[in-house]
Amino acid sequence: MSFPLFITLLVFILIFVLRMPIALGMLASAACYLLVKGADLSLVVNQVMNTYYTNYVIIAVPLFIFTANVMNSGKVTEMIYDFALGLVGRMRGALGQVNILGSLIFSGMTGSAIADAAGLGKIEIEAMTKSGFEPEFACAITAASATIGPIFPPSIPLVIYAMLSSTSVGALFMGGMVPGVLLAIALMIYVAIVSKKRNYPRGEKIVLKTFISATVKAIPALLTPVILLVGIYSGVMTPTEAGAIAGLYAIIISVFAYRALGFKDLLNVVKDSIRDVGATSIMIGAATIISYIVAREQLAANIGNWILGITSSKWTFLFIVNIVILILGMFMDTSTIQLVFVPIMIPVARALGIDMIHFGLVVTFNMMVGLSTPPFGMLLFITSGISSTPLKDIMREILWPIVVMLIVLALITYIPEITLFLPRAAGLI
Repeated sequence: MSFPLFITLLVFILIFVLRMPIALGMLASAACYLLVKGADLSLVVNQVMNTYYTNYVIIAVPLFIFTANVMNSGKVTEMIYDFALGLVGRMRGALGQVNILGSLIFSGMTGSAIADAAGLGKIEIEAMTKSGFEPEFACAITAASATIGPIFPPSIPLVIYAMLSSTSVGALFMGGMVPGVLLAIALMIYVAIVSKKRNYPRGEKIVLKTFISATVKAIPALLTPVILLVGIYSGVMTPTEAGAIAGLYAIIISVFAYRALGFKDLLNVVKDSIRDVGATSIMIGAATIISYIVAREQLAANIGNWILGITSSKWTFLFIVNIVILILGMFMDTSTIQLVFVPIMIPVARALGIDMIHFGLVVTFNMMVGLSTPPFGMLLFITSGISSTPLKDIMREILWPIVVMLIVLALITYIPEITLFLPRAAGLI
């Protein structure tokens, strides 16, 4: 390890220990590297700005963030909840099933686990608690089901992975459909088992007229993923253009269909989106300069050669990657893992003949599990905050849902066709 690289790692670790913003830590460590190297500090700015000038697909990220914020500000989440309740409302533990089904539907609009938990999750937790579910169980299921968001298309993490790996966004989106549905089914089975064991209540019987009314009201919201996916796969729009269309459509249905978004509300949405996009953009830009340092120091090649010296089996490699990401997910933000660790592993995965779509879905799914893993799972903190439920109780209840998610992770890791079947059938790979 060269001295400049040693200093870079030392500064990064120090900033991580001090709990400073990771993005600033990456920028600071990069600046230290260039100073020690005697290079021009303007290289930091150049690398960051080139990210946005040369990667058209990355523009989709702020657009989907804006869409998620609009959806949560209007009555879209309520319409989705009522529709899901009509579908599975008579099952044992009905509201737990509604929670999962609602997340699956909502994920087809925003691609964000955080948006799902913060928006739809608040409605779901309140309803489940009032009907007799323990608050910690409601929070745990909400956190676990929110994981579906970044897997099922459209997906913000998959857009970022597409940028990192030069992989087709459309193929990644299609590859995420089956894993997303599979996770939803697995969680619904878990809820059914727990509901029978704990004798959770059935939902109220919903008459056909009420269900039809809820369905009609939900149609504008339900059309969102249809418009996006049909537009992308028909070639009418790129994923980036689809993000813009999604944002515009979200405004139209919130203002005109549901009459729930006024000018003041829209202004607040824009402010929130600017703040969220700013934080994400700084993170992505900072990761770019780190990637430059990794390439210049040949760190990826050295790590790759070291791993290849240990094993030449792609299955063993995937096992190692899963274990490492799971451990990192307990302590680090998923954005940091995706932008710093994953790019190092991509060349090794290619060298071992692993399909980049399959690899992208595996690492993305794994990172989303990290959002629910103690002690620093972001979704745990969000659900605790919106429900005033003690964090320690949620951590105890989330353990079995994590086991369910890990089982699904193992399936998509070692049965690649789960992720590749649809893209291959569509002729995208």
